[in-house]
Amino acid sequence: MSTPRWLERILPSRLLSRLLWVMTIGVLTSQLIGNVIWANYLKNKSEQEVSAAADHIARGAASAVHFFQSLPPNYRPLVIQQLREMGGTRFFVNVNDSPIIVKRIASQPLSNQVLKVIRHVFEQDLPRVGDLKIDFAWPSELAVASDGMTVAQLPDHWVKNTLLMAPRPAPVLVIQTEIEPGHWLYLATLMPDPYFLDNSDPMPPERWLLQFATLITVLLLSWVVVRWITRPLAALSEAAEAFGKGESPHLPEEGSEEFIRTAHAFGAMRERIQRYLEDREKLFAAISHDLRTPITRLKLRTEMLDDEDLRVEFHEDLDELDMMVKGALQSVKDSDIHENRTRVKLDALIGRMVKDSRMAGHEIAFSRCGLWVMAKPLALKRALSNLIDNALFYGERVEVTVLEGVGKVVIIIRDHGPGVPDDALATLFAPYMRLEHGRSLNHQGHGLGLGIARNIIQAHGGVLELSNHPEGGLQAMITLPQD
Repeated sequence: MSTPRWLERILPSRLLSRLLWVMTIGVLTSQLIGNVIWANYLKNKSEQEVSAAADHIARGAASAVHFFQSLPPNYRPLVIQQLREMGGTRFFVNVNDSPIIVKRIASQPLSNQVLKVIRHVFEQDLPRVGDLKIDFAWPSELAVASDGMTVAQLPDHWVKNTLLMAPRPAPVLVIQTEIEPGHWLYLATLMPDPYFLDNSDPMPPERWLLQFATLITVLLLSWVVVRWITRPLAALSEAAEAFGKGESPHLPEEGSEEFIRTAHAFGAMRERIQRYLEDREKLFAAISHDLRTPITRLKLRTEMLDDEDLRVEFHEDLDELDMMVKGALQSVKDSDIHENRTRVKLDALIGRMVKDSRMAGHEIAFSRCGLWVMAKPLALKRALSNLIDNALFYGERVEVTVLEGVGKVVIIIRDHGPGVPDDALATLFAPYMRLEHGRSLNHQGHGLGLGIARNIIQAHGGVLELSNHPEGGLQAMITLPQD
């Protein structure tokens, strides 16, 4: 199954980066889904618990309101005083002649849920009760009487069993209801869980910090494991690239069992290819040597023919056959130049060829570039020489330009000749392929120069491309890895 194009565009190119990217997305997605499920669970659980606690408090408050409604007005202060001296009950109770203005806490979903449940219970249990006011307030600013007295001014034993002041104040639920005209019952208490509002945020900063620590830990472990896995692959890639450039790299046989088997297979493949190249060179040399004798013998026999026209035709065919044999052997020799790679200064290498061409009377332009490449000097010179010679044969003048790219060097050789038909560009690298105007201008060519040049460039890890220049002429563009 192929990867979608849109995904290929956003994925990094390196395997290590891709795996880390996928791991990051996977961990973040799993954490997001887990957090959503966990937050929804905590939210529902908190709402259920708060609703049950609010219902319990509301029914107790309704009973207290019903009790004080049943007392004569002059008895109420005595009962309240006794409750205070006894240390209070669930509620701090007071009777005022008007409702106390309470500074509310900020509105939150759970506190709103409590107020909604209490109001609903009062409407059911005390349908005839007068006006009802329910609020949450902080104890430090909570007034309890019409004269402005606050909770902080009350004796400790009046509120120590009812309200929570220290070390961490808890929000106080205040219920005020008119039990009769001019008499407001004031009830203050805590929720069974005094700090129930902490559950309003199912994802506190501490949990986000834990999630972040988990993500960093997973990524670090993934980076170590992926680095450990991809390092042998990088070594295999470097060895394959070096072998493609004509070197004989050794791949260390260490690591996992799969990589050891891969290293064994790579070493065996390298030896088979080297033997094949050596056998091919020997075979071409033998064929060239063995064919020269019968060709020479046939030429001698041709001289004995009486028919002059027939003798000329035989000579032409034998000369063409001899040229093809020499060309094939030259192609193998030029492609298999055995030398070590070294840093090559392009100004010096190309400058010498340009100088020789100018001395021969050709018009060729070249500007110094100051760039270097790692290459086999003789092989690279052979490739560039073939391209420059072709350009000089088929163009009126030649321009050689060297440009520096990102991690690469580009050499452009352009002639000002007739160019090549677009449909013939793909066939120019084929052996013995020569166009009509090429045969008319250069009778000695074999049609192998471009193929030899491309083989040499590819052996250096580069690319050779041919194209027609927009202003006329053929352009050869060589791309080589930079030093």
